[in-house]
Amino acid sequence: MTQRTRPWGYQDPFDGKKPNWDLHPDTLAVRSGLSRTGFGETGEALFLNSGFTYDSAEQAESAFKEETQHHLYSRFSNPTVAMFEERLAALEGAEACFATGTGMSAMFSSVACLVKSGDRVVASMSMFSSCYVVLTEILPSWGVEIELVDGNDKKKWAAALSKPTKAVFIESPSNPMMEIVDIRMISDLAHQVGATVIVDNVMGSPVLQKPLDLGADVVMYSATKHIDGQGRVLGGAILGTRDYIKNSVIPFTRHTGQSMSAFNAWVMLKSLETVTMRVERMASNALKVAEFLASNKKIESVSYPFLKSDKNYKLAKKQMRGGGTTIGFKIKGDKDKTFKFMNLLRVIDISNNLGDSKSLITHPSSTTHRRLGPDVQAQMGITPNLVRLSVGLENADDLIADLKQALK
Repeated sequence: MTQRTRPWGYQDPFDGKKPNWDLHPDTLAVRSGLSRTGFGETGEALFLNSGFTYDSAEQAESAFKEETQHHLYSRFSNPTVAMFEERLAALEGAEACFATGTGMSAMFSSVACLVKSGDRVVASMSMFSSCYVVLTEILPSWGVEIELVDGNDKKKWAAALSKPTKAVFIESPSNPMMEIVDIRMISDLAHQVGATVIVDNVMGSPVLQKPLDLGADVVMYSATKHIDGQGRVLGGAILGTRDYIKNSVIPFTRHTGQSMSAFNAWVMLKSLETVTMRVERMASNALKVAEFLASNKKIESVSYPFLKSDKNYKLAKKQMRGGGTTIGFKIKGDKDKTFKFMNLLRVIDISNNLGDSKSLITHPSSTTHRRLGPDVQAQMGITPNLVRLSVGLENADDLIADLKQALK
């Protein structure tokens, strides 16, 4: 039998050899948050336990009083989840992170933890349908006032933010229209009235856009998308200051149960090691595909922020280092013609997910945004001939060939 020379429990991954320079984000995506047990494993450990033991009743009391650091219960915290949170925070450049069970639990919690009856929230008009439902149906039922602003008109945003506002929620780029809003401009206006600026950065990803560097206070993700990026597990994340996470998010989520499972955290922890390579390749493919679509006579319009013809091109180049992995485009024709095109695809799958290593296409007005109804869809630019294409890791020429044959 091999004699155990290390004690059980946490081992500092650097073991006294911490680098004395600032590590590159690519390195942080692989090594940040790494906590080893006494076995000295190279891969991150998966702690599939619900609870934790204490050496004494006094230690348990001290842990619950937060006098000592000790995991209490996996709904509150878990060693594997903590590694994922620390690694994503390092990649994002945030002080702290709280991981949730889904992207929508992250979105809801990021706003709901701040507001009460009588408060006011301002949001960008173009957004994912479930976010729209939270903001225009659920929060108003609590007595929260909501105002939506369309586009980047500074006068409109200034008017909306001319009175006390608790939070501002913006989605940039938006799903599915890839609309870009000026995060810096909106953050500056919001901070003048004391509002917390929350950015849904799902379509930008932590690789292509850093909202905190642009003045935002909070970033949230559906980690199901690019962070996992391989269609396996659900998850979400909220990132911000330690004060916001500790004193706003955790008191809300601790009692409402939006925690991430240890298994899902472990999958995403490993996914972060390759997220930069995956997203950069997908964004490169997306630009090639968008350029092809923009040149095709059977396409009515293409929404992709790094196309030079896109109305948001200059702003996108200013606040993003890639145009994203998703393209919104409209077929010349009606819904039937659009469905026919989708059904002819041979490589690209029909699916309502995005940010996946496999290219996926969906028809927003009948699937992801169906809940909104025709009037709201029209306001967002979602028409029966619109499709959303999430570009994956396949060879770009194969994707273009697939689109070309389906458009004949």
